[in-house]
Amino acid sequence: MTGRQVVLVTGCSSGIGLATAAAACRAGWEVVATVRDPGRAGALRAAAPGARVRRLDVTDEESVAECFAGVERLDALVNNAGISNFDPTLEMSTAQALRANLEVNFFGTVAVSRAAMPLLRASGGRLLTIGSVHGVIGQPFNEAYCAAKFAVEGFMESLAPVAAAHGVRVSVLVPGYVPDTRFGIFPDVNRRTVQAASGPYAETFAAYGERIGAHWAGAGQPAAEVAEAVLRALAEERPPFRIPTGAWAAAYLDAKLADRDGGTVQRLARDWIGHTPADTPAHTP
Repeated sequence: MTGRQVVLVTGCSSGIGLATAAAACRAGWEVVATVRDPGRAGALRAAAPGARVRRLDVTDEESVAECFAGVERLDALVNNAGISNFDPTLEMSTAQALRANLEVNFFGTVAVSRAAMPLLRASGGRLLTIGSVHGVIGQPFNEAYCAAKFAVEGFMESLAPVAAAHGVRVSVLVPGYVPDTRFGIFPDVNRRTVQAASGPYAETFAAYGERIGAHWAGAGQPAAEVAEAVLRALAEERPPFRIPTGAWAAAYLDAKLADRDGGTVQRLARDWIGHTPADTPAHTP
């Protein structure tokens, strides 16, 4: 071990996790970069050659314990590991996709955070979690992922004051769409197959597919930009709890957090699926 501060980052094989591990190495952190499949760590080793690469499956308690058994000091945890899906939740033949989202995105995040907390208490460290705008505003046909990310928001918001009383700062970073990552890419799923599986919701899904692209225009930001937001949060003496990583995400959050009765978000979502009741004027925040 060196005298440098130590950060553990989950989900580093690609995307935000890889970019964060690389940025933290460049900033002088001692980086423990975790991956579920070490066979996919080639890009990580190239981008962050100084990182200590460890296997970690956040859904496996034994894997979590083994990963942390070799960590003697920890100044920061970045919960990044996650999955996404794109399914007509109400037509699922089983709850498999919903359970998978909760196991990885919520229970996995909780398991890693619990394992890290004794070390973070000892160092007066930071617990950062990569959230999502979908943990604040629900997205049609992405109900399972949204449910998991909403749960993460609630858990971390509840944990934050308790952790702070014991010297640990908790923050959730909220990016928008990050196109330069494999997260959310499903080679065996396309619009036609999802629509075909949507049953009575097929027409609604078709309208959604036609309209949502315009909504996401301008929402994208590179993984490296999110990683820089993570490094800024780690450097702040008193980082805020919720940190949008770009202007688009900030505006998105503003729309929801000012929406006391939920009407603004519901009108927005109805516009996405092409359903605007006669007594409900269309509105976009």
